[in-house]
Amino acid sequence: MISHIVVVDDEPITLKQLRRILEKEGHRVSAFSNPRRALDHIESNSCDVLISDVRMPAMDGMELMTRVKARFPDIEVILITGYASLDGAVEAVREGAFHYLEKPFTPDRVRERVGQALHLLSARRSARPGAQGEDRNDAGPVIIGQGARIREVVSIIGQIGPTECNVLITGDSGSGKELVARAIHAASRRSAGPFLAFNCGALSETLIDNELFGHEKGAFTGAESRGIGLVEAASGGTLFLDEIGEMPTAMQVKLLRVLQEGELMRVGGSRPVPVDVRIVSATAADIKAAVGEGIFRKDLYFRINVVNIKLPGLAERREDIPLLAYHILSRLNRQGGKNIQAISEKAMALLSGYAFPGNVRELENILERAVAICQGEIIRECDLPPDLVALELQAYRPPDETFMTLAELERDYMAHLLKITGGARSRTAEILGIDRASLWRKMKKYDLE
Repeated sequence: MISHIVVVDDEPITLKQLRRILEKEGHRVSAFSNPRRALDHIESNSCDVLISDVRMPAMDGMELMTRVKARFPDIEVILITGYASLDGAVEAVREGAFHYLEKPFTPDRVRERVGQALHLLSARRSARPGAQGEDRNDAGPVIIGQGARIREVVSIIGQIGPTECNVLITGDSGSGKELVARAIHAASRRSAGPFLAFNCGALSETLIDNELFGHEKGAFTGAESRGIGLVEAASGGTLFLDEIGEMPTAMQVKLLRVLQEGELMRVGGSRPVPVDVRIVSATAADIKAAVGEGIFRKDLYFRINVVNIKLPGLAERREDIPLLAYHILSRLNRQGGKNIQAISEKAMALLSGYAFPGNVRELENILERAVAICQGEIIRECDLPPDLVALELQAYRPPDETFMTLAELERDYMAHLLKITGGARSRTAEILGIDRASLWRKMKKYDLE
């Protein structure tokens, strides 16, 4: 998401550093050492994000934020402070800041904070009635992520959306397969038509037959009128078939007819019914193995699998966890009438280090719980499930040597934390309970740079 960002700091080195980081990401950056000039610029040109130092001689960052928010409440504000404490962060977000940056900051932390702010801004704008733009709710779901794996998925959706080819989405449970199916539909020429979803698992053949293909009057006891199935109802649009690998063989034959001939036979019917529907399927199982075992028809497999989209699990794209967390938080705030402004760095470190076997769905559940019990404006580690911290500690097992010095144990544990946080030093420092300068010294001491 390319945006206009205003940066204000009385230190030229900081301005230069922030400009370089943000322009490298493709953002349009306006940098000012004088907050009054920055305010004039914003009043004339507006912006998406304001990044401002807190302590400046002409006008402090809190005053600048207050003036900007009074005129442009949509602008997200990130305050820079060399005196970062949780109390200071609470005060900043209470006054309207989105988040804060602690000096010295890393390029990764700047990109993370700005990305979070932009996604929240996008989510809030898309939630408004009549909102326009690519993130608009009625234009399809917002797929959150900046990592290479999810960018590849979004790229494929953009390429295949306008085509008529059938798509098979594979990925673990909770990884967002229906979300991707909806995005494909939204990007297609059928987007004005219906999008219907059906789960093929845990239903009898008779029920699936009736639900998908419909029935004629008198087809069975109680069928007092004709019933239209989902395939027919989705004509002109897209039908999403989840857990396609669990579809009974007889139903596979009927679906194959839809794909090959563009027609179906209702239960109890004698004449084929023409349909025009795009099929997007999904499975968490190894459907290729099912084909090899004769459980799933090979000809149907080739029909539904014209394009395969493989969704990564959340543990495979940890870099997206902060963005996803803030996007979910924004939605939960709207739904529950809450005003939670931020997630503490320690809480985010715990989330980013967790394996998430339930993927995005589990992250949603964890944050829903946190929002429900959070007493303030910041979600802290105490608002997360108690076993999350326990699991983090259990994940570490020292080597099997009989004896280790304290220094060896410290080095090994630090290496473990750096690994599970993806090398994020600030998160590692938060978990260890030390500042980043201390972490840097220890990393240098133990040759962990």
